[in-house]
Amino acid sequence: MNESLLQIMPLLLIFIIFYFLLLRPQQKRMKEHRDLIRALRRGDTVVLSGGIIAKIVRIRDDNEVEAEISENTRVRIVRDMIMEVRIKGEPVQE
Repeated sequence: MNESLLQIMPLLLIFIIFYFLLLRPQQKRMKEHRDLIRALRRGDTVVLSGGIIAKIVRIRDDNEVEAEISENTRVRIVRDMIMEVRIKGEPVQE
């Protein structure tokens, strides 16, 4: 029994190291990105995955936003393509 436990121990150690160095930080980044996407509001300046900087004009639904990439040029964007929020916009007015 001790021999089999000693043989399994390096595999367990590798898995634990793998979890703390790779999986856990990735899960943390994914959670932060999900929270960032949920907190979007009109007026936020965002950077898209293609490097385009846009300003949120309207929140269409849970999956899409409408953004202005230049004067009088609006595009619909899937929320998951937003990589970062540069400047927070105005609070929601009801």
